[in-house]
Amino acid sequence: MTRIANRADSEGFVGVFDSGAGGISVLQHLVRALPGEDFRYFGDSANAPYGAKTPDEVYELSANITERMLDEGAKALVIACNTATSAAAATLRRRYPEVPIVGVEPALKPAVLAAGSKKVLVMATQVTLALEKFHRLAERWAANTELETVACVGLVDRIEQGHLDEPDLIDLLEGLVGAYRGEVDRVVLGCTHYPFVRTQIAQVLGDVRFFDGGEGTARQLRRLLTQNDLLREGHDGTVSLASSIDTPEQLALYRWFFNQPV
Repeated sequence: MTRIANRADSEGFVGVFDSGAGGISVLQHLVRALPGEDFRYFGDSANAPYGAKTPDEVYELSANITERMLDEGAKALVIACNTATSAAAATLRRRYPEVPIVGVEPALKPAVLAAGSKKVLVMATQVTLALEKFHRLAERWAANTELETVACVGLVDRIEQGHLDEPDLIDLLEGLVGAYRGEVDRVVLGCTHYPFVRTQIAQVLGDVRFFDGGEGTARQLRRLLTQNDLLREGHDGTVSLASSIDTPEQLALYRWFFNQPV
């Protein structure tokens, strides 16, 4: 039976999960915004990428991780994955209405509202772009904007390997988005892995502005923790990293990602 942390217990930890290392980009925003919180991060790299799975498969994986984190005493959860947010967040909130659950979504609104004269490019996974959640977001904020979307097949797999300065990554990006060089000036990074390769994307696209959901996710978590009397302050927060590929090499890779600028 899933144990839900005492709602009045601000000393519980915040669980953060993703299909792999990508959510560590969100974790960095969370740690900066909420330095008093204890964060436990889990990356499901053994099952990555979620973007190539069916929505039902993504939901089952997300539900299993959620249940385990709640059993361990999580006071709140962050789904640091655009695909998992799209496929699972609404159902998980209905299943656990007493738990603050924060998702991440493509930062389409700020990209559309930002000054620019050209098209907005959304880079995301197949599942994120296919689900109704994204289409509703696009209808709401981009009805009068020229929007281009690219399902970046293979990019999550490649980022998970690390070694982000190798030529093959540039070649992959060239094949995915090279056709938009000079055609777009705003790029929505619709997967939490993609902020780790901003520099490489800029090499391919040129002078563009990037938008991702990390900062907004951190603001929403702070709001919900405050609203539910769960915010922890006056404490030196901690961060722990874990992966479904439980090897020293994988954890070293996660620590490397945690120290990369996003």
